[in-house]
Amino acid sequence: MTGLVPAWAVLLVLLAALIAANLPFLNDRLFVVGPRRSPKTVAWRLLELLVFAALVALLGRALEGHLGRVSPLRWEFVAVWLCVFLTLAFPGFVWRYLRKH
Repeated sequence: MTGLVPAWAVLLVLLAALIAANLPFLNDRLFVVGPRRSPKTVAWRLLELLVFAALVALLGRALEGHLGRVSPLRWEFVAVWLCVFLTLAFPGFVWRYLRKH
């Protein structure tokens, strides 16, 4: 293997991140399958967002480990990943808080 990650792995992680980033804003259940909280507080939504970001990052690390050598994880990567994940969560945030109901 030449060190390049296959395109399907990148698309899988990006699609999982897009879906996971918007899940806290699109439903009122805790962590998608838990009890219904109506209305769910912003603190719960942020906690879910962080947990989902960690789960998608673990998926990416697992795919990277399966496909080749795992790169060292430094703070810069974590900062960029959280910014990307928050950017992907923007449509769900707009739908939940900025749209007229």
